Amino acid sequence: MTEIRTPRLLLRRWHDDDLAPMADIDADPRVMRWIDDGSVWDEEGFGLFAVELLASGELAGCTGLSVPEFLPQVLPAVAISWRFGPQFWGQGYASEAAHATLEFALQDRGLDRVISISQVGDDASENIMRKLGMEWESETAHPVHGRPLRVHAIDLTEFQA
Repeated sequence: MTEIRTPRLLLRRWHDDDLAPMADIDADPRVMRWIDDGSVWDEEGFGLFAVELLASGELAGCTGLSVPEFLPQVLPAVAISWRFGPQFWGQGYASEAAHATLEFALQDRGLDRVISISQVGDDASENIMRKLGMEWESETAHPVHGRPLRVHAIDLTEFQA
């Protein structure tokens, strides 16, 4: 998996010492309120990047690409997602990391379309999707939990690097 640098972030492979800070992020109910199972994929040449702050070396969270197998009606698709600790919210890190990941998906991985799935009510994630240029595509329900979901999408012709 490639490393990606943005002005403030390093998106990289996971290190053993990321376990404790990511476990803290995953243990926070404010974070997990919007997350399904957080599984990591790497078989497709992509997965979830650890997101590190360049200035401090802190692990802020993760962002990356996965195949949303839990939602067969959107397949074949690759989805972008993100998860950050609450202390990193509202500072633009998620948008910065997601933009870099979307650019990686469309330009480096050769994907021609990427989706993002959010639970209805997760306004912060939907705001990031809009910043990425993603458009609302459909609504559905989580097949296990029954929670209402929104699917947004963008294709290569719409992406602004």
